Parts: sequence; structure tokens; C-alpha cells
Amino acid sequence: MSTPTADLSAAGVSIWLDDLSRTRIQSGNLQQLIDTRNVVGVTTNPTIFANSMTNPDDTSYDAQVAELAASGASAVDAVFAATTQDVRDALDVFRPVYDATSHVDGRVSIEVSPTSHTTPTARSLRPRTSGRASTGRTSSSRSPRPRPACRPSPRRSAPASA
Repeated sequence: MSTPTADLSAAGVSIWLDDLSRTRIQSGNLQQLIDTRNVVGVTTNPTIFANSMTNPDDTSYDAQVAELAASGASAVDAVFAATTQDVRDALDVFRPVYDATSHVDGRVSIEVSPTSHTTPTARSLRPRTSGRASTGRTSSSRSPRPRPACRPSPRRSAPASA
């Protein structure tokens, strides 16, 4: 039986989820969405993580946050560590999709704070292009910024609802 998301996928649309949390990963819900809703990527941002981390019903971050606090990590470093862990774990879930699509799909995108470039950790993780840090923004006639070092997906994207 065909589903709307299967039909979209068959038509060449890459269906992405705009919501990532540790609970979604650990509960198997992310894998379920890949299997049943044809989700091939996920994006997230600081607001989504903040909602997950401050949700009193979600205790999945408690142990890591307590460990980071005990080690003297700043709030910025703690958030960076927690979000990095979630993105890494989501990438593991999407690895079969990435491999099956010859690296076209199976990606995880995270929006970072515009001020994150000022922290030593963030500076060390920025991609490099010709010895200069890439901003990750596309160039335009009014703003001569370097283009990102990735190629666009040949598939179109459509958000998925969960």
C-alpha cells in the first residue's frame, strides 16, 4: 500500500524532519519515522534543543548535564556537548540511509548560534576553504561571502510532520 510520504519519496522528494531530541533518538522514534514515513534527514536548531533540554518530563539530558556541571563546563560548552552528542547519535541512525543513497540523503543539519564563531571550540570546528574559514552562507551579488564546501542534493526537500 502506498502512502503520501512514499509517493513523495518515489517522486524524488527528500523528506526531512524538523525536530531532533535525545528522547526521539533513544526511544526509536527517529528510526520509526525513517522506516514508516520515508524520512531521510533531520534538521534542528538551538530552540528545538532548548525545548527538549528544559522539558521537565524529558530526563534524557540530566546525567550528561550533571557531569558537565561537575567538571566546571560553562553553559555554552554544556549545550555544545549535548547537541553534538545528539547530532552524532542521529547520524548513526541515518547511516544506512546515507549509504543506500550514495551519500545523497541521510544527513543531519544543525543551525548554530551566530555568535558561536567566537568560542575557541567553535573556531576549531569550522570548515576551512583555501585557508579561510567558510561562513557556510551562499554568496550573492551584494554579499561576497565564500560558498559552502558542499554540493546541493539533487533531490527536493519537504518537511515531515511527526
